[in-house]
Amino acid sequence: MPMLGGRGLWLGLAAAAVAVAVMATRLMGWWSPRADFRLFIPEELARYRGRPGDPGLYLALLGRVYDVSSGRKHYGPGAHYSGFAGRDASRAFVTGDYSAAGLVDDVSDLSPSEMLTLQNWLSFYEKNYEFIGRVIGRFYGEDGLPTPELTQVDAMITKGLEANKQELKEKQKFPPCNVEWSSARGSRFWCSQQSGGVIRDWIGVPRKLFKPGAKEPHCVCVRTTGPPSDRTPDNPTHRNRGDLDHPNLGEYTGCPPLAITCSFPL
Repeated sequence: MPMLGGRGLWLGLAAAAVAVAVMATRLMGWWSPRADFRLFIPEELARYRGRPGDPGLYLALLGRVYDVSSGRKHYGPGAHYSGFAGRDASRAFVTGDYSAAGLVDDVSDLSPSEMLTLQNWLSFYEKNYEFIGRVIGRFYGEDGLPTPELTQVDAMITKGLEANKQELKEKQKFPPCNVEWSSARGSRFWCSQQSGGVIRDWIGVPRKLFKPGAKEPHCVCVRTTGPPSDRTPDNPTHRNRGDLDHPNLGEYTGCPPLAITCSFPL
Protein backbone atom coordinates (compact mmCIF):
# COMPACT_ATOMS: atom_id res chain seq x y z
CA MET A 1 0.00 0.00 0.00
CA PRO A 2 1.49 3.41 -0.93
CA MET A 3 2.39 5.77 1.93
CA LEU A 4 0.49 8.88 0.85
CA GLY A 5 1.10 10.77 4.05
CA GLY A 6 2.05 7.91 6.33
CA ARG A 7 0.28 5.37 8.49
CA GLY A 8 -1.84 8.02 10.20
CA LEU A 9 -3.63 8.83 6.95
CA TRP A 10 -4.86 5.30 6.38
CA LEU A 11 -5.88 4.83 10.00
CA GLY A 12 -7.77 8.12 9.95
CA LEU A 13 -9.58 7.35 6.71
CA ALA A 14 -10.49 3.87 7.89
CA ALA A 15 -11.94 5.31 11.08
CA ALA A 16 -13.93 7.87 9.10
CA ALA A 17 -15.33 5.18 6.79
CA VAL A 18 -16.39 3.08 9.77
CA ALA A 19 -18.01 6.12 11.40
CA VAL A 20 -20.06 6.83 8.27
CA ALA A 21 -21.23 3.22 8.03
CA VAL A 22 -22.08 2.96 11.74
CA MET A 23 -23.94 6.26 11.75
CA ALA A 24 -25.93 5.35 8.65
CA THR A 25 -27.01 2.13 10.37
CA ARG A 26 -28.02 4.03 13.50
CA LEU A 27 -30.03 6.56 11.54
CA MET A 28 -31.96 3.84 9.72
CA GLY A 29 -32.69 2.19 13.08
CA TRP A 30 -33.84 5.46 14.66
CA TRP A 31 -36.20 6.33 11.82
CA SER A 32 -37.63 2.82 11.23
CA PRO A 33 -41.11 1.77 12.43
CA ARG A 34 -41.43 0.46 15.98
CA ALA A 35 -44.36 -0.86 17.96
CA ASP A 36 -43.23 0.23 21.42
CA PHE A 37 -43.64 4.00 21.26
CA ARG A 38 -46.32 6.63 21.75
CA LEU A 39 -47.46 9.22 19.28
CA PHE A 40 -47.91 12.77 20.53
CA ILE A 41 -49.58 15.77 19.00
CA PRO A 42 -47.71 19.00 19.87
CA GLU A 43 -50.48 20.16 22.21
CA GLU A 44 -50.20 16.95 24.23
CA LEU A 45 -46.40 17.14 24.41
CA ALA A 46 -46.71 20.72 25.74
CA ARG A 47 -48.18 19.28 28.96
CA TYR A 48 -44.87 17.59 29.76
CA ARG A 49 -42.86 20.55 31.04
CA GLY A 50 -42.20 19.30 34.55
CA ARG A 51 -44.49 21.80 36.26
CA PRO A 52 -46.57 20.91 39.32
CA GLY A 53 -49.41 18.74 38.07
CA ASP A 54 -47.72 17.94 34.74
CA PRO A 55 -47.54 14.23 33.87
CA GLY A 56 -43.78 14.35 33.25
CA LEU A 57 -40.80 16.18 31.78
CA TYR A 58 -40.23 15.42 28.09
CA LEU A 59 -38.56 17.08 25.15
CA ALA A 60 -38.37 16.24 21.46
CA LEU A 61 -35.54 16.37 18.95
CA LEU A 62 -36.17 15.79 15.25
CA GLY A 63 -39.59 14.48 16.24
CA ARG A 64 -38.29 11.93 18.75
CA VAL A 65 -39.53 12.31 22.32
CA TYR A 66 -37.31 11.63 25.35
CA ASP A 67 -38.07 11.54 29.06
CA VAL A 68 -35.57 13.97 30.60
CA SER A 69 -36.93 13.79 34.14
CA SER A 70 -33.51 12.68 35.41
CA GLY A 71 -32.11 15.93 34.00
CA ARG A 72 -34.61 18.16 35.81
CA LYS A 73 -31.85 20.51 36.96
CA HIS A 74 -31.23 21.30 33.28
CA TYR A 75 -34.75 21.13 31.79
CA GLY A 76 -37.16 21.71 34.68
CA PRO A 77 -39.06 24.97 35.29
CA GLY A 78 -36.61 27.83 35.78
CA ALA A 79 -33.62 25.81 34.59
CA HIS A 80 -31.32 27.08 31.85
CA TYR A 81 -32.76 24.75 29.19
CA SER A 82 -36.36 24.78 30.37
CA GLY A 83 -37.41 26.21 27.00
CA PHE A 84 -36.73 22.82 25.39
CA ALA A 85 -39.24 21.04 27.63
CA GLY A 86 -42.60 20.07 26.21
CA ARG A 87 -41.74 20.82 22.59
CA ASP A 88 -39.53 20.02 19.63
CA ALA A 89 -37.01 22.86 19.55
CA SER A 90 -34.52 21.16 17.21
CA ARG A 91 -33.40 24.43 15.64
CA ALA A 92 -32.26 25.94 18.94
CA PHE A 93 -29.86 23.03 19.54
CA VAL A 94 -27.79 24.50 16.71
CA THR A 95 -28.52 28.23 16.81
CA GLY A 96 -28.61 28.76 20.57
CA ASP A 97 -31.63 31.03 20.07
CA TYR A 98 -33.81 30.32 23.11
CA SER A 99 -36.43 32.92 22.27
CA ALA A 100 -39.96 31.87 21.33
CA ALA A 101 -39.07 32.41 17.68
CA GLY A 102 -35.97 30.21 17.97
CA LEU A 103 -37.43 27.30 19.96
CA VAL A 104 -38.95 25.65 16.88
CA ASP A 105 -38.51 22.46 14.87
CA ASP A 106 -37.82 24.08 11.48
CA VAL A 107 -34.31 22.97 10.41
CA SER A 108 -34.89 23.19 6.67
CA ASP A 109 -32.20 25.83 6.08
CA LEU A 110 -29.45 24.30 8.22
CA SER A 111 -26.18 23.22 6.60
CA PRO A 112 -24.91 19.61 6.55
CA SER A 113 -22.42 20.42 9.32
CA GLU A 114 -25.21 21.92 11.44
CA MET A 115 -27.29 18.80 10.80
CA LEU A 116 -24.36 16.80 12.17
CA THR A 117 -24.61 18.84 15.35
CA LEU A 118 -28.24 17.74 15.63
CA GLN A 119 -27.22 14.14 15.01
CA ASN A 120 -24.65 14.41 17.83
CA TRP A 121 -27.36 15.69 20.16
CA LEU A 122 -29.61 12.84 19.05
CA SER A 123 -26.85 10.38 19.95
CA PHE A 124 -26.58 12.06 23.35
CA TYR A 125 -30.29 11.66 24.11
CA GLU A 126 -30.38 8.10 22.80
CA LYS A 127 -27.56 7.23 25.18
CA ASN A 128 -28.62 9.16 28.27
CA TYR A 129 -32.42 9.34 28.28
CA GLU A 130 -35.39 7.07 27.66
CA PHE A 131 -36.99 7.21 24.23
CA ILE A 132 -40.76 7.62 24.64
CA GLY A 133 -42.29 8.23 21.23
CA ARG A 134 -42.68 10.51 18.25
CA VAL A 135 -44.37 13.81 17.56
CA ILE A 136 -46.93 13.95 14.77
CA GLY A 137 -46.05 16.89 12.58
CA ARG A 138 -42.96 17.97 10.68
CA PHE A 139 -40.92 14.77 11.01
CA TYR A 140 -43.48 12.00 11.55
CA GLY A 141 -46.93 11.42 10.13
CA GLU A 142 -50.04 10.23 11.92
CA ASP A 143 -48.91 6.67 11.21
CA GLY A 144 -45.64 7.31 13.06
CA LEU A 145 -43.58 6.92 9.91
CA PRO A 146 -40.94 9.42 8.71
CA THR A 147 -42.08 12.31 6.55
CA PRO A 148 -40.24 13.51 3.42
CA GLU A 149 -38.76 16.30 5.56
CA LEU A 150 -37.14 13.80 7.92
CA THR A 151 -35.84 11.87 4.92
CA GLN A 152 -34.23 15.12 3.77
CA VAL A 153 -32.68 15.61 7.21
CA ASP A 154 -31.26 12.08 7.00
CA ALA A 155 -29.77 12.90 3.58
CA MET A 156 -28.20 16.10 4.94
CA ILE A 157 -26.69 14.24 7.89
CA THR A 158 -25.20 11.67 5.52
CA LYS A 159 -23.83 14.51 3.39
CA GLY A 160 -22.27 16.05 6.49
CA LEU A 161 -20.64 12.74 7.42
CA GLU A 162 -19.15 12.47 3.94
CA ALA A 163 -17.90 16.06 4.17
CA ASN A 164 -16.25 15.24 7.49
CA LYS A 165 -14.59 12.25 5.90
CA GLN A 166 -13.23 14.48 3.12
CA GLU A 167 -12.09 17.06 5.67
CA LEU A 168 -10.21 14.37 7.58
CA LYS A 169 -8.52 13.28 4.37
CA GLU A 170 -7.52 16.89 3.68
CA LYS A 171 -6.24 17.31 7.23
CA GLN A 172 -4.08 14.20 6.91
CA LYS A 173 -2.64 15.59 3.68
CA PHE A 174 -2.11 19.12 5.04
CA PRO A 175 -2.02 18.99 8.88
CA PRO A 176 -2.41 22.35 10.62
CA CYS A 177 0.78 23.98 11.90
CA ASN A 178 1.60 24.54 15.52
CA VAL A 179 0.99 28.24 16.17
CA GLU A 180 1.90 30.60 18.98
CA TRP A 181 1.76 34.36 19.42
CA SER A 182 2.98 36.71 22.12
CA SER A 183 3.01 40.48 22.42
CA ALA A 184 6.77 40.32 23.04
CA ARG A 185 7.91 37.93 20.29
CA GLY A 186 5.21 38.08 17.64
CA SER A 187 4.04 35.01 15.71
CA ARG A 188 5.64 31.63 15.19
CA PHE A 189 4.49 28.74 12.99
CA TRP A 190 6.20 25.37 13.13
CA CYS A 191 5.71 21.75 12.13
CA SER A 192 6.26 18.52 14.03
CA GLN A 193 5.24 14.90 13.66
CA GLN A 194 2.12 15.62 15.70
CA SER A 195 1.16 19.15 14.67
CA GLY A 196 -2.54 19.71 14.21
CA GLY A 197 -3.22 16.54 16.16
CA VAL A 198 -2.17 14.44 13.14
CA ILE A 199 0.42 11.80 14.01
CA ARG A 200 2.57 10.96 11.00
CA ASP A 201 6.03 9.77 9.93
CA TRP A 202 7.08 13.12 8.42
CA ILE A 203 7.45 16.68 9.75
CA GLY A 204 6.89 19.03 6.81
CA VAL A 205 7.32 22.76 6.41
CA PRO A 206 4.86 25.62 7.03
CA ARG A 207 2.91 26.91 4.05
CA LYS A 208 -0.15 29.08 3.53
CA LEU A 209 -3.12 27.03 2.26
CA PHE A 210 -5.64 29.01 0.23
CA LYS A 211 -9.10 27.42 0.12
CA PRO A 212 -11.82 28.49 -2.32
CA GLY A 213 -14.30 30.74 -0.53
CA ALA A 214 -12.08 31.31 2.51
CA LYS A 215 -11.20 34.91 3.31
CA GLU A 216 -7.77 34.14 4.71
CA PRO A 217 -5.25 31.30 4.21
CA HIS A 218 -4.28 29.16 7.17
CA CYS A 219 -0.97 27.55 8.04
CA VAL A 220 -0.47 23.88 7.17
CA CYS A 221 2.47 21.49 7.20
CA VAL A 222 3.53 20.15 3.82
CA ARG A 223 5.59 17.11 2.89
CA THR A 224 8.82 18.03 1.11
CA THR A 225 9.89 14.66 -0.35
CA GLY A 226 8.42 11.79 -2.30
CA PRO A 227 5.54 11.86 -4.80
CA PRO A 228 2.64 14.33 -4.48
CA SER A 229 -0.41 12.99 -2.66
CA ASP A 230 -2.62 13.42 -5.71
CA ARG A 231 -0.30 11.68 -8.16
CA THR A 232 -2.25 9.45 -10.54
CA PRO A 233 -1.16 5.96 -11.68
CA ASP A 234 -0.80 7.17 -15.25
CA ASN A 235 1.79 9.75 -14.15
CA PRO A 236 4.46 7.75 -12.32
CA THR A 237 7.21 10.38 -12.54
CA HIS A 238 7.61 13.08 -9.91
CA ARG A 239 10.15 15.67 -8.73
CA ASN A 240 10.62 14.24 -5.22
CA ARG A 241 9.10 17.40 -3.72
CA GLY A 242 6.13 15.90 -1.88
CA ASP A 243 3.21 18.34 -2.01
CA LEU A 244 5.29 21.53 -2.27
CA ASP A 245 4.06 22.22 -5.79
CA HIS A 246 0.36 22.08 -4.92
CA PRO A 247 -1.31 25.10 -6.62
CA ASN A 248 -3.21 26.19 -3.49
CA LEU A 249 -0.08 26.64 -1.41
CA GLY A 250 2.01 29.75 -0.85
CA GLU A 251 5.28 30.41 0.96
CA TYR A 252 5.61 32.74 3.93
CA THR A 253 7.57 35.83 2.98
CA GLY A 254 10.84 36.01 4.89
CA CYS A 255 10.81 32.35 5.88
CA PRO A 256 13.40 29.97 4.30
CA PRO A 257 11.56 27.59 1.91
CA LEU A 258 12.57 24.42 3.77
CA ALA A 259 12.56 25.72 7.35
CA ILE A 260 10.30 23.81 9.73
CA THR A 261 9.82 26.95 11.82
CA CYS A 262 8.79 30.42 10.64
CA SER A 263 9.01 33.35 13.05
CA PHE A 264 7.57 36.80 12.46
CA PRO A 265 8.68 39.28 15.13
CA LEU A 266 6.57 42.34 15.77
